[in-house]
Amino acid sequence: MLRGRRRVLTGALALAFVAHAAGAVEAPGGDVSSPIPFAIAPQPLATALLAWGKQANVQVLTASGSISNWRSGGAQGVLTPNAALDELLEGTDLERETYDPRTVVVRQRQKPGDATPGPVDPAVAFDPATVVPLATVDVRGLVSDTGFKADTTRTVTRQEARLSDVPQSVTVLTRDVIESQQAVDIGDVARYVAGVQYVDGYGGSPLFLIRGFDAGHGLTDGMPNGIARTEDLPPLIGIERVEVLRGPEAILGDASQNNNFGGSINVVMKRPQAQPVRTLTYSLGEYDGARLGVDLAGTASKDGSLTYRLVASGQRGEKTPQGYGGGRGAYLAPSLAWQDARTRVMAGLEYVDNRVPGPDHTVLLGPSLGTATLASRSADDPTDISRFRTSRAVFEVDHAFGNDWTLHSQGQYVRQRSDGRSLSYLSTGFAGTLDAVARSFRYSGTYWTWQNDLSASFRHGNVTHNLLVGVDLARTHAGDNGGGSVEEGPSAERSGGDAVIVTRPLAYGLRNTSDFSEKFEAFVAPVSTTVTNLGGSWQTNAGLYFQDQVAIGDRWNVLAALRRTSYQLDTRWEDGSERRVHESRWIPKLGVVYKVSPDVSLYADTSTGFQPDPLLGKDGQPLPVATSRQIEVGGKFDLFDQRARLTAALYRIRVDHSVDLVSPEPPFFATPGPGQTNRGLEVEFAGQVAPGFDVLASLTEARIENRDDTRPTGAPKHQAAVWASYRFGQGGVKPWGVAAGVLARSRSLGRTSADGEYFGIPGQASVEANVSRYGQNWRMTLGVKNLFARTLYAVNFDETFVPIRQGRVVLLTGVYDF
Repeated sequence: MLRGRRRVLTGALALAFVAHAAGAVEAPGGDVSSPIPFAIAPQPLATALLAWGKQANVQVLTASGSISNWRSGGAQGVLTPNAALDELLEGTDLERETYDPRTVVVRQRQKPGDATPGPVDPAVAFDPATVVPLATVDVRGLVSDTGFKADTTRTVTRQEARLSDVPQSVTVLTRDVIESQQAVDIGDVARYVAGVQYVDGYGGSPLFLIRGFDAGHGLTDGMPNGIARTEDLPPLIGIERVEVLRGPEAILGDASQNNNFGGSINVVMKRPQAQPVRTLTYSLGEYDGARLGVDLAGTASKDGSLTYRLVASGQRGEKTPQGYGGGRGAYLAPSLAWQDARTRVMAGLEYVDNRVPGPDHTVLLGPSLGTATLASRSADDPTDISRFRTSRAVFEVDHAFGNDWTLHSQGQYVRQRSDGRSLSYLSTGFAGTLDAVARSFRYSGTYWTWQNDLSASFRHGNVTHNLLVGVDLARTHAGDNGGGSVEEGPSAERSGGDAVIVTRPLAYGLRNTSDFSEKFEAFVAPVSTTVTNLGGSWQTNAGLYFQDQVAIGDRWNVLAALRRTSYQLDTRWEDGSERRVHESRWIPKLGVVYKVSPDVSLYADTSTGFQPDPLLGKDGQPLPVATSRQIEVGGKFDLFDQRARLTAALYRIRVDHSVDLVSPEPPFFATPGPGQTNRGLEVEFAGQVAPGFDVLASLTEARIENRDDTRPTGAPKHQAAVWASYRFGQGGVKPWGVAAGVLARSRSLGRTSADGEYFGIPGQASVEANVSRYGQNWRMTLGVKNLFARTLYAVNFDETFVPIRQGRVVLLTGVYDF
């Protein structure tokens, strides 16, 4: 696709210029007479033309103002490219004109008295007197999701939309970004996103923080996850793109119970497609070990109505510098799709089996990093290892009705099982002691999600309404069916159900002495083995969703949405009696976009967060619902002939109560924690600044204010990242490419769990780089992460667990298309 050649011309001269200029673009030609399979769902015309150009391998040029308010009914089946394009333009006042085998221009239908384009054939005379001056138009090439810059998202509005038309800060990490950075998991990719932090977990899953809040359970293909997916996420070979949505996402049905007011991460999976894919990927690296994967896609029937996708991979890890190891991974994801002229049906399965070692870490024997020491281990100590097994079934249905209405329905069923063991330390506060304990856990959960959206587009004069009405339902079962309990004594470890945490004391601890690794027994209190049974629960989330995207002329876009959310939690008390919590709320969202020019959009947005709280207060009743309000203003600027985009956002999030304070004594009643206000500035840049030179950069300035005057922890005020990739374009170095990146953040605060004393976490920076060799159908990349072997600390921790990353890591990755 042409990546944004923009000129302001008039009438026929503009089209003639585009036609001749397009002939100089190096692109493989498309045969417009041969039928090929098309799978273009009903969507805005702009994105439909993107899909048509990609599938037909033809360059599309258009006047952006002429198509911005139109919606296409899609094109399905085995058609010639011209016939498919005619279906996309049906019902509009637009027409197509082919200037050469590689270029098609879509424009408003010619009327008597209008100028007509000059012929492309230079041998045919052209009479300038026939040109009638028209209003200026912005002629551009429609840009697909290539390189570091993405142009569309489906998640924010539950249907395809241009990012420049969305009144919200959204970052899309494309396949090119993932491959350029040699990313191993989503945590590697998210580090370069403004406002996002990644924290290693211990005895649990890692955490993503967005704008100072937990990212919640996240979304998969736009559907909220009932249980957090982090360690059981599929490998990156199975992921098409990663979207980071900033701001409360309760409007989309994400009502996780862990302070997810700053945003959410949506993982978009690879799906069946007609365009053939035959890709083998591999990687070899320190600690991560060896990975091997295959990605296959194409048509499965002669008429092209049946398509498939098969992604499979395996991983075998090596030991970390501290000796943690034994990591394993297996992934299998087959999917199949069928389509005809109006309907598309897709079904897929996914299986993940990850065996994950604990992260390298240290402990603090005082309120500073100067007291850090590596925890001593003996041969009898448990190995830190966890296993996560997840099975997922998914379906998707798209159907276009004859009256311009379209139906989109999708659902998923997920079953998770996890277990693990670790050596950890408890801060007892006795003589500066950290008592060693062996912990093990097992947990299981299931959830399903079903979303249904009915949409249509109506036009009245220069105002276009894209209406959507949605109904969704989600149900989650976590833990055992009984109530939670705590057991002690020698027999406790043999009891418990499918969801338990077992804590067994070890015969030594650590204390603050000159010899930080000294073992001792005298200070260790005789603590019995305890088993905490995690009481099971059923959680139901239902929602009724209304949305209107209004386009007013070429300048204004308004997004108005309203959701009626109902939440219900069914669980049991310790005595086995039933307990039910029910909450319902209206959740509004309103945003406005003003297009100063085709390349500059300014926006303002307000959204509401909703988080039910199942904990009980002193009156024995559930705590009140936690709510938040975000106000965001920003701008999106297309630069370098629309090959890159700069996004800037100012935000403020206010939360009425963000953290529950639980009494340390039975019956463990809770009280609402203090509210907080988060403010910040985020700036991001993504795209190509010169031929072969792509850049991804971000800058974050953030401030957090707790209303109880406590100091925020894990909240650096300054954060910056830049990644640049360059592929040489000529001479003997043409097959080569280089890339490098820097991540940096300022200092933050941690807090001890025993006495609440604050300690400083220093600022830090890390550098990574790689070099690539390109062949006709292969690529090999050799890279180094943490190039200068710095000791890197997590952004937040307490004295019992301090995640660290030490030493440089060498990684070899490769791709082969067969």
